[in-house]
Amino acid sequence: MDERTMTMAPRVLGPKDGEVSGDPSLRTDRFMIDGKDSGGGFSLVEHTLAPHVLAAPLHHHTREDEYSFVLEGRLGALLGEEEVFAGPGDLVFKPRGQWHTFWNPGDTLTRILEIISPAGLEELFRELGAPGGEYDPSTLPALAARYGAQVDFERTLPIVERHGLKF
Repeated sequence: MDERTMTMAPRVLGPKDGEVSGDPSLRTDRFMIDGKDSGGGFSLVEHTLAPHVLAAPLHHHTREDEYSFVLEGRLGALLGEEEVFAGPGDLVFKPRGQWHTFWNPGDTLTRILEIISPAGLEELFRELGAPGGEYDPSTLPALAARYGAQVDFERTLPIVERHGLKF
C-alpha cells in the first residue's frame, strides 16, 4: 500500500489521538486531519487555549478559509474591524484575505475545531508549536510569508491590552 493510500484510509480518531504540539499553559494544537489525509482539500486541527490567551497575532492569509467550531469555553475574535464572541456550538468563519485573530476571553479552557480549506496552513501551526517555534516579531513575518500569510504585531498589541491577554 503506498503512503497516499495509507494516509487516506478510513479510520477513527479517539479523543486523545493525533499529534499534539504547543505549550499547554498557553495553546496546544492537535492535528487530526492533514492535507495529505484529505488530498489537499482541507485540514482539521483542534486548538486548546488557556484562559485569557491570544491564539495568534492579527493576521490574514491569501490561500485558505478558516472555520472555527467552538466545542467548549468562549472564543473572542476580531474579524476585520468587528469583534465577535462565540460559545459552544457556534461557528466562526474567517475568510481568506480578511485580517483576524482570536482568543480565549474566559476563565476556563477554550477548545475549538479549526477547519482549514484548502489544506496547508496547518503546517505553519506545526512549525510554531515545535520546540523552538515561537511568535517572534523578528522572524514570524518571514515564516508566515512562506505560507501566504501576513502578521501585524503593531495592531495586535491593543487587542492584548484591551482584553488583558497573554501572548
